[in-house]
Amino acid sequence: MLNRGQHLPRDPDILVGMILERDAEIERLQALLKAANAQPYRQKSETSLAVLDGQARLDLGDEELIAEASLCDGDPEPVRSQRKASASSKPRRNIGALPDHLERVVEVIEPPSLDCACCHGRLHRIGEDESEALASRPATLYVLRTVRPKYACRACEAGIVQAKARPRLFDGGLATTAMISNVVVWRYAWYLPLHRQVQMLKGQGVRLDTSTLCGWVKRSAWWLKSLYDKLLSYIHSHCRVFVDETRMPVLRRDRKRTKVCQFWAHAVDDRPWNGPAYPAVAYVFAQGRGKGEIQSQLANYHGLLQVDAYKAYKSLTRPGRKAGSITLAYCLAHARRKFVDVYKKYKSDVARTVIERLAEIYAIEARIRGTSAEHRQAVRQATTKSLMAGLKTLLMDTLNDISAKDPVASAIKYTLGLWSGLTLFLDDGRLEVDSNTVERTMRGIALGRVNSLFAGSEGGAETWSILGSLLTTAKLNDVDPYTWLNDVLERLVSGEIKSTSLERCLPWNWKREHADMNRAIAA
Repeated sequence: MLNRGQHLPRDPDILVGMILERDAEIERLQALLKAANAQPYRQKSETSLAVLDGQARLDLGDEELIAEASLCDGDPEPVRSQRKASASSKPRRNIGALPDHLERVVEVIEPPSLDCACCHGRLHRIGEDESEALASRPATLYVLRTVRPKYACRACEAGIVQAKARPRLFDGGLATTAMISNVVVWRYAWYLPLHRQVQMLKGQGVRLDTSTLCGWVKRSAWWLKSLYDKLLSYIHSHCRVFVDETRMPVLRRDRKRTKVCQFWAHAVDDRPWNGPAYPAVAYVFAQGRGKGEIQSQLANYHGLLQVDAYKAYKSLTRPGRKAGSITLAYCLAHARRKFVDVYKKYKSDVARTVIERLAEIYAIEARIRGTSAEHRQAVRQATTKSLMAGLKTLLMDTLNDISAKDPVASAIKYTLGLWSGLTLFLDDGRLEVDSNTVERTMRGIALGRVNSLFAGSEGGAETWSILGSLLTTAKLNDVDPYTWLNDVLERLVSGEIKSTSLERCLPWNWKREHADMNRAIAA
């Protein structure tokens, strides 16, 4: 039998150190195993619960989104923000005042009898009480019968006069453009799969194949492809872009299984500092997530990318790049997430201290959100810079005092390795501290992936990227996706919008144009 102890050192101090390292490694592996077993049943999140006692959410500026995520994750109730709303903030709810444009249906409730209970005389009306409540009708289908009368002159034979039929996505097809727009919006703005829509239509007596709806969706994407290209060009025209990626399973019919492809999300949003860029996102479908894909997508781009630490992005900064220089600003939320995971598993005091210090930085960001870039930079230089310097000192001192196999050591090395990119926001008020801007735009992709499981083909994934990009951008600009899509498709099909004026259809330009029209009509 092999004597395993013959090569062990005889020094007790060395043996104690070896045992401690072994125990730390066992504990780390057990935590990884536990996390791997739990992951299929519940997604990880450091924003849907209070990580530290008495400390609320660490994100900034997305109270409603975080509350919704908390409920979706199955938490007993969402964590409330400890930041007080400013006096000038307006509520986003319609409590006590429903929109004026909604149809008013009057329901009059009369007493059982209009005879006086005392003298039996006739009662007369002296006043009334009114109240309003939001009501709804189930979505109903109707048949649009188009009649085009023919006219001719009795006095001559000049010919027959008849109005032209309105063009539609499918000439002589079963559905109007409005119906097709509704299907597209249900699918890519509200994430309702096409086969469920088929079941809904069947309930109203309309029997269609899922392939029919697929044809409608594909034709819509064909009409909007040029507008999608305009959207992507608009995003790349700015010198600060957020980029992230997420998996997109695509069904391979030859093998009857899915292939894991990718959606790369490119986004801009200058609202945090009142900059010129309107909020926009474009999803780019790719076969994988290697450096070749992102290099081809950003072949002509030069500027600053705010990303996570995925290694494919680092290939964009190589010296021999012809298109121009790219600078990477890294995400502080990803660094924080490392320490959150360590604290959840091990209750590490170091991780707790780091989270608390990062919370101070995020609190500062919450206060300066919506101010000018110059003001944001000045505040960061005066307050945040010293906090980040103290945090770096803490991390370096801790790393020298702990074992290399300590779970918190990995989080510290990750953060220190990206330090130059993590601190770029200190010198530029236009930058954000994290890449949550683009991560929020990919929630729709995740919801659609949960409901639909996969894209039926590579062509279906391309369609998803086109329609998902445009409809998500419309929502980011507070534009109703159905109203926008139906109007744009109608004008594209009719020829009112030419290829040279496609910029008019981008959601922010469309919104401004229609606001001007409404003001002119009101005047």
